Amino acid sequence: MISKLHYITQGETPEIHLENTEKACASGAEWIQLRLKDLPEATVLETAKKAREITAQFQTRLFINDYYKIAKEVKADGVHLGKSDACPLEVRKHLYSWQLIGGTANTLEDCQVLIDKKVDYIGLGPFRFTETKDNLSPVLGEQGYVTIVEGLKTEIPIIAVGGITLHDILDIMITGVYGIAVSGEITRDFNSIPKFKEIVTGSSTAEQRWKPEDEKK
Repeated sequence: MISKLHYITQGETPEIHLENTEKACASGAEWIQLRLKDLPEATVLETAKKAREITAQFQTRLFINDYYKIAKEVKADGVHLGKSDACPLEVRKHLYSWQLIGGTANTLEDCQVLIDKKVDYIGLGPFRFTETKDNLSPVLGEQGYVTIVEGLKTEIPIIAVGGITLHDILDIMITGVYGIAVSGEITRDFNSIPKFKEIVTGSSTAEQRWKPEDEKK
C-alpha cells in the first residue's frame, strides 16, 4: 500500500536528517524518504542503518533516495530513483521481492518510461519552484498534473512533489494525483503532519474543518 503522504528528509548534516526522521515519526508520518546528497557512501549507509532503527520503532516505512544497494542492506521498504539514477529494471534485480521502487518524473513521457519499467509509484513534479532540489525541472502547476494524469490513465500511484504547502493540497488532489510528497513545509513544522494527513486522505469533512488560519494556531 502506497502512502498518500510522503515526507522527504532535510538537514545540513546526517545527524539532523536523523533528528528530523524521528520528529516526523513521532508526529505521525507513515512514509519517510531518506534523501542524502553529496556524502560518502559509507556515511549514507551508517545514517540509513540508524534511520531504519528509528522508523522500525514507529512502524514507519523507510525509503532510501538513490542508493538501492544500501536500501537492500538496511532492509528499507524500498528505494526512490531520480531521473539520472539507475534503471528501475536493473535495480529490481538487486532488491528483495517485497521492496518497492519509486521514480522521479517531470513529463508524461517520463511517466510512461517509468511505467514501462515497472515502478510501484511515480514522484511527479515539481509543483512549484523549490530550493530543496538542484537542477530543478520545469514547474508543472495544477494544470500540468491534470494534463499528465489524464494522458496517462494509469493505476500506478502518482505522487505530487515540489514546494507543496497545506494551502495547496485540496487543489492538487482534485487534479487526480494519488498523494503528495513534502519536505520543506513539514521540516519547518512537524506538527503539521496530522493536518497534511487529514486533508490528503480525502476525509469528507476535512475541507469543512480546515481553514488557512488553522495553520497559525
